[in-house]
Amino acid sequence: MHIEQALKNPIFKIISKCAETLGLHSYVVGGYVRDYILKRPPSKDIDIVAIGNGIKLAEIVSKALPNNPKVNVFKTYGTAMLKFEGIQVEFVGARKESYIKQSRNPQVSKGTIVDDQKRRDFTINAMAISLNKNNFGILLDPFNGIKDLKERRIITPLDPNKTFIDDPLRMLRAIRFATQLNFKIDKSSFSAILKNNNRIKIVSNERISVELNKILNSNTPSIGFNILYQTGLLKIILPELNDLKGIDELDGHSHKDNFYHTLEVLDNICKKTDDLWLRWTALLHDIGKAPTKKFNKKSGWTFHGHELKGSKMVYQLFKRLKLPLNDKMKYIQKLVFMSSRPIAISANNITDSAVRRLVFDAGNHIEDLMTLCEADITTKNQKKFKSYHNNFKIVRKKIIEVEERDRVRNFQPPVTGQEIMKAFQLKPCREIGIIKEYIKESILEGHIPNESKQAHALMIKKGIELGLKNNI
Repeated sequence: MHIEQALKNPIFKIISKCAETLGLHSYVVGGYVRDYILKRPPSKDIDIVAIGNGIKLAEIVSKALPNNPKVNVFKTYGTAMLKFEGIQVEFVGARKESYIKQSRNPQVSKGTIVDDQKRRDFTINAMAISLNKNNFGILLDPFNGIKDLKERRIITPLDPNKTFIDDPLRMLRAIRFATQLNFKIDKSSFSAILKNNNRIKIVSNERISVELNKILNSNTPSIGFNILYQTGLLKIILPELNDLKGIDELDGHSHKDNFYHTLEVLDNICKKTDDLWLRWTALLHDIGKAPTKKFNKKSGWTFHGHELKGSKMVYQLFKRLKLPLNDKMKYIQKLVFMSSRPIAISANNITDSAVRRLVFDAGNHIEDLMTLCEADITTKNQKKFKSYHNNFKIVRKKIIEVEERDRVRNFQPPVTGQEIMKAFQLKPCREIGIIKEYIKESILEGHIPNESKQAHALMIKKGIELGLKNNI
């Protein structure tokens, strides 16, 4: 097949001429080729295979490009990378690979383009387009990747058992591509993942997290997490989520399957936002339910305190997976801890006080919290579904009203500690904290507005109650 149209970007002609100057054959391979054939947006990552020294080719290409972009060389992997006009181009020499059981890092030797295609993870990623003068734009597809693209199938070029034993990260990549492209994993490849799932333990948690993030960033991440569960990989890499699977029944009482509920919430949130960390929040919002599940003969199954438990579990999970332990993790902890609050206040008579406290506690994350709670409504009872969402509309309206009137988001007390010290001629002491807390609670309860004049009057009143002498 001739697909020279895929090579319209002028960089391909430049690479072709530079390779010819060095007496090398060169090819564009992998995701760029796959995405072009699928008519997806052009990939910003281009992989170039040279039959020879890929690093040398990168250096020559850099000299031929405007502004001579910097070449980053990774000698350990025999690769080089440069950036040009928003595109990242990686160069590597064609190679053969062999593996030892204890590591997914291969032993590498020089090879042909066919050798290089054989080492690729899936047939849809093993296609190459020639950049050589005599057959520029010709597709090389030794494993019939075109057919697998048409049939929307993920399958390995060689024996899947060997493919996944050699590099177990490919098991996660198979699931990630199935999720991103909405493809099916071939039966033989699926069985090989199931058989070899324990091999994932030799993969670093950093690399696992990269694939999980890509699954979460897809349009319908539930596809990937379902496959992770079915293949047994979820139990190994995210046991907290795996533990939510299943329905218990006692004395006629049962609970919903919290695993499938979580996946529904996740897909719901993905329709509303592309924020990765809010998607992580949706995935983890109920992980505290498995360890807090109890049966009560009168009320049935309960999950009391699952929000607090879940928020604490977030830290351990992020630490294990080498995910950031910074404000991103704290953001998820906070939303998991508060995940039931809007539902609780919307189910009752919605008071200004309850909304004021919700805004105060959520701060700048109030919008994300409301979005999460709306996504959390997965009931199939249309009457209940409509009722919940109508109540959330009321909560949202009250949030706007309360915030405009009382400004409690990122609350700054109208009376400072310095002002209290001056009013009562105090040095730092516990009474200052008591007065500040009293004023804050009075504002949140709606006893006084968030205004300086009334807050000062309340300060004097509370100070006198505490036996302090007013010096104003």
